[in-house]
Amino acid sequence: MDLSALKTKHIRETLGITEGEFPRIISFVDFANVNYWFDTDDKDEKGNPLPVDKRLSIDIEKLKDFLLQFSDDIRFYYGHNPAKAGSLAFHMATKHVFGKSRVFTKPIQNVRHYLSPSEIAGNRRLVTTDAGGDYILIPKSNFDVEICVDAIRLADTYDTICLLSSDADFVSLLRYLKARGKKTILFKGGRIAGALGAMADLKINAQNVKSYLTTQKQKPGS
Repeated sequence: MDLSALKTKHIRETLGITEGEFPRIISFVDFANVNYWFDTDDKDEKGNPLPVDKRLSIDIEKLKDFLLQFSDDIRFYYGHNPAKAGSLAFHMATKHVFGKSRVFTKPIQNVRHYLSPSEIAGNRRLVTTDAGGDYILIPKSNFDVEICVDAIRLADTYDTICLLSSDADFVSLLRYLKARGKKTILFKGGRIAGALGAMADLKINAQNVKSYLTTQKQKPGS
């Protein structure tokens, strides 16, 4: 057995993703959710204290390599900001890594959130004022609908859905698929809604796969 096969065997056995229990896997990456899994971590990918000027970031090449150890197909969903060069560069990188036909994106929308007096004190975003009061702009680009539609449309092509998200909005999707005999693997960051966890045949905490997904980057301003 070569090193690649040994790696696949180790990951599958360690995580409990056996071929007999979870055949034909398609992975859906809700990257807006995944991207923040390790934002507050103070330990590095090996469990050692993280330097104060460093942060953990998802490496999309590592993410793809990890998912390929057990996935037959990978679909990557995220929002981009056409006005920012960094966002456009990331857009090009995702298509290079995952393939043009496997990356699904749309422009981020900035939604006004009006602040209550208690929120103003702790707010760190740029505050703007209009007739309605003080507000901040919160970037939104949810892909719940797109992922649900694709998961149902492609249901004949897989036996197991692997969902990388902690979003409780996917409860109905997983319930629908479970009723039709599909298995579910759920990768989650932190706590999740009980109803979402109840729909999964296998739950995997993102902390348990941190070493496969992350790289260290300099903190902004450090």
